[in-house]
Amino acid sequence: MRYLIIDDEHIAHKIIMEYCEMLPHMKLQKNCYSALEALEYMNTHPVDLIFLDLNMPKLKGFEFLKTLASPPKVIVTTAYSEFALEGYELNIQDYLLKPFSFERFLKAMNKVMDSSSHTTNSILETSDTTSKRIFLRQNKSHIQLEVDTILFIEAAGNYTKIISKNETITIRDKISGILESLPAKDFIQVHKSFAVATKYIKRIDGNRIHIENHTIPIGKLYKANLNSILN
Repeated sequence: MRYLIIDDEHIAHKIIMEYCEMLPHMKLQKNCYSALEALEYMNTHPVDLIFLDLNMPKLKGFEFLKTLASPPKVIVTTAYSEFALEGYELNIQDYLLKPFSFERFLKAMNKVMDSSSHTTNSILETSDTTSKRIFLRQNKSHIQLEVDTILFIEAAGNYTKIISKNETITIRDKISGILESLPAKDFIQVHKSFAVATKYIKRIDGNRIHIENHTIPIGKLYKANLNSILN
């Protein structure tokens, strides 16, 4: 994925570059320190993703976006939260408030990866098909996991377990945070502590869902979520 950093602060470039170097298939095209510099570059070079600061001299970030006929995917990186609503109206992928952690950066990149999964510019590809993947932090490691292998997710106190066909990964995050990184059409929350991949549901017996050799409870408040499957 070809990316561009547009920010008038050198330290912001350094942090984003370090984060991107930890991900596969990310290629820095150019460091731009003003929106005008970025406009000149994008007139002659294709870009898949831009990291965009808002408060820049001469041409502000959102003003710059409005000049683009076919903007690439955009992750806003800024210290100003009050512009978030306007950003989502411009169809940005995510809004990162400085300073942001690598974990938060990964969530933003997971959104980009998911929205790119049906295009030729997706971050990860196999030889004959595109595979959706997410990065999960486990202790000091970052594990890459294919979304299609996830069977279900289980909340366990301050941690969440992601149970896939091949392994169980336990991370320090809320179940809601994990679900935000996954395609909503493929996963459904059935209990305050459980969400399941709908395609792996083998059968539903009363208040129990069976997936392979696992049994998952259905919470009373979440039964309505199953209507789309049962009907």
